Amino acid sequence: MPRPRRNAPEAEAEPPPDPIELLAPARRETLDRALAVLADYSPVPSALGDLPQVTVPAADIVSACLACRDDASLDCRMLLCLACVDYEERFELVYFLQSLAREQSLVVKTEVSYDAPALSSVCEVWPAADWYEREAHDLFGVAFDGHPDLSPLLLYPEFDGFPGRKSYDFYEYREF
Repeated sequence: MPRPRRNAPEAEAEPPPDPIELLAPARRETLDRALAVLADYSPVPSALGDLPQVTVPAADIVSACLACRDDASLDCRMLLCLACVDYEERFELVYFLQSLAREQSLVVKTEVSYDAPALSSVCEVWPAADWYEREAHDLFGVAFDGHPDLSPLLLYPEFDGFPGRKSYDFYEYREF
């Protein structure tokens, strides 16, 4: 019986490819444009799957979003989605932007503190952010400074806690 082959030691394994290098040429071009437009905000380039992505500091999120919307080379006039991700030591807010004219997408990310999650609202940039920000406020406790109405969207006003957080204690479900 032949001996099973052993995998090569991890030290010899090839490193995974850079996600930026895997982007299609048009998406790489979008990433390069975004880096140029957002140069004043210290953008960190990456890719989210096959989408170009930049991470900017939380203090610059509104300015960066305005630049993405107003710059003709990006033309990200549509906010497709805003998602909050709980990493237990921080939250990431992920903005999925779309240019209808260029038929390209761009992801803009920023991080906020887990202990005091607060970020400026982008409702003035894209009115569609209203409900997304209210959802992130309801489920994760992220406060959006300048938001016109952070009243509960999904939960009742007296609800205690933030059920989107990984630290939220769910009680075991029991049928009656």
